[in-house]
Amino acid sequence: MKDRILDVLSGVIHPAYQENIVRLGLVENLKADDSVISFQLVFTRRDPLAGSIKQACTEALKEAFPQHEIQILELVREKKAKSCSPADLGMEELQHIGKIIVIASGKGGVGKSTVAVNLAVSLARRGYRVGLADADVYGPSVPKMTGTEGIMPQALERETEDGPQQLILPLEKYGVKWMSIGYFASPEQALIWRGPMACNALKQIILQVQWGELDYLLIDLPPGTGDIHITLVNDIPVDGAIIVTTPQAVALADVEKGINMFRNPKIDKHIYGIIENMAWFTPAELPDNRYYIFGRDGSKAIAAKYGIDILAQIPLVQSICEKGDEGAPEALDPNSVISKALDNIVL
Repeated sequence: MKDRILDVLSGVIHPAYQENIVRLGLVENLKADDSVISFQLVFTRRDPLAGSIKQACTEALKEAFPQHEIQILELVREKKAKSCSPADLGMEELQHIGKIIVIASGKGGVGKSTVAVNLAVSLARRGYRVGLADADVYGPSVPKMTGTEGIMPQALERETEDGPQQLILPLEKYGVKWMSIGYFASPEQALIWRGPMACNALKQIILQVQWGELDYLLIDLPPGTGDIHITLVNDIPVDGAIIVTTPQAVALADVEKGINMFRNPKIDKHIYGIIENMAWFTPAELPDNRYYIFGRDGSKAIAAKYGIDILAQIPLVQSICEKGDEGAPEALDPNSVISKALDNIVL
C-alpha cells in the first residue's frame, strides 16, 4: 500500500523546483493501516509554499483513498541555512525600490485588481520600472489578467554570510514584474488559510522575491480592512495607498473605513488619492453619451470631506473586462479609455 501512496504523492509537484515531492525527499516516516495514512512533510527551510503543498497532498490522497483519514505533520529541519521566516527575511530585496504603494478597496467587486494591473502597465508603458505583488490571497487574479496562468516562478539560491537563502524570481511580461500567490496553486484550489498563515505567506512573496531595481512596487491588497492589511502595512515599508471605489453609496461607505484605517495613528500611511472605477457607462456606438449607472461623482464628496485627490475616473467599458479575461490589459493600448485616465496619474 505504501508504494501506491508514494505513487499518488509523486503527482504533487513543488512549483519552485518543478519536481515531485517524493523525489525531492520531502516525504518521511510514511505509515498506513486500514483507516489512517500519516507521514511528515519535511522542509529544509521555511517554505512559503508549504501550506499549499500540504493541501495538495491531502486532496490527492483523499481522492485515491476516500475511506482513510489523512494525517500530515509539517516540519522544518534547518541545514545551516538562513531562516526564511518573514520576521528575519529583512528588507534586502526592497532596497532598490523607489516607492511601495498598496492598491486597496473597502469592499470587493469594485475592480481593484483590474485597476492595479492596468496602472502597472500604464506606468511601465511610460518608461517606469514596475513590479506588482498580488496579495489578494482569497481571490488572486493577476495570473488570469496577465495571461500568465500555469507558469511557475523559478527559484534560485544564493550564498549569504548566514548560509544559502532561497529567492523567487518574478515573472516578467508587458514590461512589468509580476508575483502572485495564484502562481502556487491551481485556479480552482481554495487557499483555506487563517489570518496569520496568510499574512506570513504574503509577506514572503514580497520580501523573498528578487525584484531588482524598481521605480514602483504596487501591492494589490485583498478588499476590506482586516489582519492582512494591518500586518502588511506595518511590516512592509509602504509609502502610501491608492483606494479604488465605484460611485455607489454602499462602496463609498467602505471607502471611509479604508481612509480611516490608513490614517489611524498606528498605521499612518499617506493616501495618494482615490480612483473611481465604473464612473459612468459610455456605449461604443454613442461615445459622447454618459450613463451614470452606479451614481454620479460619488467619490468627490468623500474626497472633499477628507482632503484627498481624485486621481482618475474610469468609465465602465466592455473592452476593459474582455481584455482582462484575455490576459492582455487594456492599458497596453495608449489610446484606450483606461490609458487616457491612468496616464495622468503621477505618484
